[in-house]
Amino acid sequence: MADGEPDRPAARPPPPPPPGKPRRLKGHEAALTCCIASRARPGVVVSSAEDGRICFFDLRCRDLLFSVEAGKGPVSSICYKGGNEDVVYAALGTEIVGFDVHMASSWKPLETYNYNKDEINQISFSSRSTFLAAADDSGDVKIIDTRQKCLYKTLRSVHTSICSSVQFLSWRTWGAISGGLDSKLAMWDFSKGRPYKVIDFGMTETGNSSNQCFNPAFVHSIAVPEEDMSIGLNKICAIARGDGIVEVIDIESELANTSSKARKGFNSRSSGKAKENLNECQGKRLRLDYASGGHTAAVSCVTFSMFGERGKFVVSGANDALVKLWDWSQHLDAGQDCSSGPLLMCINTKKKVNWICTTPTDSENLVVCDTSKVMKIYTVG
Repeated sequence: MADGEPDRPAARPPPPPPPGKPRRLKGHEAALTCCIASRARPGVVVSSAEDGRICFFDLRCRDLLFSVEAGKGPVSSICYKGGNEDVVYAALGTEIVGFDVHMASSWKPLETYNYNKDEINQISFSSRSTFLAAADDSGDVKIIDTRQKCLYKTLRSVHTSICSSVQFLSWRTWGAISGGLDSKLAMWDFSKGRPYKVIDFGMTETGNSSNQCFNPAFVHSIAVPEEDMSIGLNKICAIARGDGIVEVIDIESELANTSSKARKGFNSRSSGKAKENLNECQGKRLRLDYASGGHTAAVSCVTFSMFGERGKFVVSGANDALVKLWDWSQHLDAGQDCSSGPLLMCINTKKKVNWICTTPTDSENLVVCDTSKVMKIYTVG
């Protein structure tokens, strides 16, 4: 480089080759919102949409198996009951309804919960217990005991804006994690209704690549590996951020690096400075950004792979209409920023991505819900 010539940003790696054309599954009359894949029945996929319908597909068959009219409004989120995939829960506005898939002839709800005061953005069921979590527009997370059919706890006073995502931590009996459009990520002991730690991405960011998306670092989605995925892997989570970054965080190292003094200061509701200090106690993090070949718009969804070696890959979808497959497992210990190597595949869906999930099969193992009414199935890995 000639003297006086300004430093150039690191070259963005070339995109990996995309897979073949996707299989297209029809059943909805409006934009898709969510999808989940069965672990007990490989190939079975359930989808929801703004038409209020839940559709059931078996990828070994050509057409839709059956559908149910869950309600008149959009279905924002669906999930299986932990340990019992015969029951599917759906969020419609401020209500949660549970259905038994074996009662397709009647489709009367088994359970109905109306504890959320604002519109629900995501529901999640614990794999270790009978708790159901619901994150809503008020910033609250409702923890519902489905065995006792009652509200167990409300997690509040952390998110100052919409709470967009919530997941249980499979390796912690009382652990949960939530994220919101205030750019905060909260790690909770939901039995006490208090957070272990809060990370504010809006405070920790100082600007990365000159080409990185300049949207706020809102937390749009959180993914946590299932318990059987975590064997030999770190106890981690993946985060879909509004600034186009996918962040992989080692949760246990975050908690270990949070000093007892900082934790005590937060729980005692002392000064705002104590809360800020929690950001400084940072554990292992991997940032998959523009320089890594990442997204150029807000990331809407992330998930861990169920195919192959479970949990080895992270899949992300974004408003740039791209779905990306990342090998996070080889790069987490390399440092906070990763400028080469982790991106394995990039798919252009041609429409903004709303949700993604993966199946535990060798083919037709990536399911994409975009703003169209057609679900797309790809083979990756």
